[in-house]
Amino acid sequence: MSKENSFDIVSKVEMPEVQNAIAVALKEIQNRYDFKGSKSDIKLEKEELVLISDDDYKLEQLKDVLISKLIRREVPVKNIQYGKVEGASGGTVRQRGKLVQGIDKENAKRINNIIKNSGLKVKSQVQDDQVRVTGKNRDDLQQVIAAIRQAELPIDVQFINYR
Repeated sequence: MSKENSFDIVSKVEMPEVQNAIAVALKEIQNRYDFKGSKSDIKLEKEELVLISDDDYKLEQLKDVLISKLIRREVPVKNIQYGKVEGASGGTVRQRGKLVQGIDKENAKRINNIIKNSGLKVKSQVQDDQVRVTGKNRDDLQQVIAAIRQAELPIDVQFINYR
């Protein structure tokens, strides 16, 4: 009798990496000529990014700088859900970006459908904010990972605890 192999599908954002990316982005903004005299700032409040700048154009520039630093630190930018741009005090504009942690029910259902439609002999079950996939054949599990990587999911997923 062969034992069951398994892995977990999770969606996590490493908060220390986000903080480091914000620090590097703020340092670059202080040194850039187009941001001289600007009231641009990036803050992390719990699990939410707050971007503040003078106008919409500078806010987009600020967002581009931050995203480049997040990508360099391998933080999944798919997991940031930006809200609408709103006016803030002092004639500035503000935008909030929620950092999504974990897989919600809708995306877990989508992942389960991808696994079922693959036709492989594996089982998947949703456990809180992650999905566990089990099967006897490791090759089937590798094919499941490949199928999920190819799928267009609105969040970034990682594969952990491969046994």
